[in-house]
Amino acid sequence: MTYQGVLTKMETEFANPIQYYLVFENDFLNMNQLLNKSITIQFVKYQCLNCGLDKPIYRQGFDKQCFYEVPQAADWIMRPELSTAHLGKEDRDLEFEKRAQLQPHIVYLANSSNVKVGVTRKSQVPTRWIDQGAHEAIEIIEVPNRYLAGITEVALKDYVADKTNWRKMLKNDIEDENLIEWRERLKQYIPDEAKAYFIETNTETNLEFPVNKYPEKPKSLNIVKQQEYSGKLVGVKGQYLIFEDDIVFNIRANEGLVVRISID
Repeated sequence: MTYQGVLTKMETEFANPIQYYLVFENDFLNMNQLLNKSITIQFVKYQCLNCGLDKPIYRQGFDKQCFYEVPQAADWIMRPELSTAHLGKEDRDLEFEKRAQLQPHIVYLANSSNVKVGVTRKSQVPTRWIDQGAHEAIEIIEVPNRYLAGITEVALKDYVADKTNWRKMLKNDIEDENLIEWRERLKQYIPDEAKAYFIETNTETNLEFPVNKYPEKPKSLNIVKQQEYSGKLVGVKGQYLIFEDDIVFNIRANEGLVVRISID
């Protein structure tokens, strides 16, 4: 069977284990069902997620021009503390920014390679944790806008990491942590504006990923450079496909690429 389409991040379903779906325009693949099967991935062309043109992808699935123009790639996406919609101030598109920023947001702790702090829209729980490959996570505060979540994350970054070590995450080189204790330890550092939104009582969420074999020395696949790759799929974690030969393919980092996938 052969499928072709533009890559966007895999859709997920919170189950035991997590269910993964690679969605194309006219087809979708349940990646869990492809475990232990041989898969060939071929690069076909680029297709910017905004304009649809065959132009080299710059970041986040957009070509360079679109990346610097579309509201979906503005600085406040990666740095929530830069959000200004709550002040009525436009960055690139105020209506878009109001929809995205003026809704409930969660500041959370997740353990993927280490304990880290992060921000996500409430509607993206637990999707965000799945995408990061976290095997456990807990919410710290729920605030009414992205700005309050952003300034809380900035304050907590002085005491806990804000990035995932993707190699450790993929190797499953992790230790269980008591995230409730971490939450209580960090409570004192929450900014005054957000203190009232602290979540006093909740429990950890545990996640299990469909992985039969973790890579010992994960090596990232550059499909544009290599053009074609074949391997036996042995796992899916975060937004990575894991192959038997320790090659890993980050779907999210390759958004905007049109690929052909063949299943033997």
